[in-house]
Amino acid sequence: MISYFLEYISNIITDVMKQMGYLGLFILMILESALLPVPSEIIMPFAGYLVYLGHFDFTLVVILSSLANLVGSWFGYLIGIKIGRKLVLKYGKYLLIRKEHVELAEKWMKKHGSKVILASRNMPAIRTVIPLPSGILRVNFLKFSIYTFIGSIPWNFFLTYIGYILGEKWYEIKNYTQIIDLILIIIITIIIIFLIVKYKYKLTFKRNF
Repeated sequence: MISYFLEYISNIITDVMKQMGYLGLFILMILESALLPVPSEIIMPFAGYLVYLGHFDFTLVVILSSLANLVGSWFGYLIGIKIGRKLVLKYGKYLLIRKEHVELAEKWMKKHGSKVILASRNMPAIRTVIPLPSGILRVNFLKFSIYTFIGSIPWNFFLTYIGYILGEKWYEIKNYTQIIDLILIIIITIIIIFLIVKYKYKLTFKRNF
C-alpha cells in the first residue's frame, strides 16, 4: 500500500515539476510544509535530477524550496494558534500527523526553546509538524520564521545534491529513504552535541577568566 502511494505521488510530483518548473517546485514544497503528505524526499531529488539535466539551477532550487518551506510552515503555525493542541491531536491523523511526533516536538520546544526549530527542520517526520507546537506555544513569529528558513536549507541542499549525483537514477532514492533519514539524524545529532559542548566550554572559559 505504501509503495503504491509513493509511486502515485511520485508521478504527480514529477508531472507538476515538468509542467510548471520552478513554480511547481515552490508549490509542492509549500504543501510539504503545510502538513500535507507530499514527501520532500521525492520532490528535492527530482529537482536535483533537473539540475543534472541543466533545466534547474542548484542554488535557486535550494533557496526557493527553503522559502516555500517557510510559507508552508506559516500555515502549520497558524493552525497551532487558532485550533490548539487538543484538536490538532484529535484530527491530525486525517492529515497523517502522528500524535507522538507532535508531542515529541512540543517536548523539545518546551525544554530547549525556539532554537530547536533549527535542528528539527532536518529531522524526518518532526520537521513537518514542528510548526504546530510553535504556534500552540506562541513562539515569536519572527524567530520562528528565521529559524524555519535557515533550518530548511541543509535538508533541501542534501536531498537536491543526492538527486544531482544520482542523475538518471534519482528515482532509486525512494528505496533508501529510511537510510537517508537515519544519516541525516546522525549528522544533525553530532552537530547539536558539538554546539552544546562548544557553548558550555565558552561559558566555563569565561567563568575561569
